[in-house]
Amino acid sequence: MVGEDVIRRLHEHRTWGNRLLLDAARKLPEAQLRQSFPIGQGSVWKSLVHLWAAEFVWLDALEGKERSLAPGDVAGKLPGNQEGEGALAGLAELAAAWRELDARWTAYLASLTASDLDDIVHKEGSRGGRYALRRADVLLHVCTHAHYTVAQVINMLRQVGVDPLPDTMMITLARSEASAT
Repeated sequence: MVGEDVIRRLHEHRTWGNRLLLDAARKLPEAQLRQSFPIGQGSVWKSLVHLWAAEFVWLDALEGKERSLAPGDVAGKLPGNQEGEGALAGLAELAAAWRELDARWTAYLASLTASDLDDIVHKEGSRGGRYALRRADVLLHVCTHAHYTVAQVINMLRQVGVDPLPDTMMITLARSEASAT
């Protein structure tokens, strides 16, 4: 497997894991979805929206849009919190927005070549500054950020009593694919 294939595989895993989290979140009553926790973004809901928004702005950067805000994001405040300033009102809207974003990611990753990985991507930071980053580093960051955030959400799901918890491990994805053949 070559570099761009490894990156595509990591993104397949990211997308699959996101779907598992959404499936688990759909089973929660609204109070548990928005229950406050001292980890992640502060709730399952806010953490899922954060995950989606991060994937949105990084894909924009990879596609050449240095300064990006996720739809509904105002001055760095993520959409969809209980105060209502966001564009995403609930899980159904988040799932639809994520499907659209996943389609963009799929098209982007399909066109990725080995020579693209060393290209420089420019991104304005959320706290200011302009950064020049290797495309490969951005692509890897999106996946490692997702893994970190997924672990936080799973911890929140554990604390509200979800059983069984989503098994988002890469090897679980590989096993499910192997058993399907």
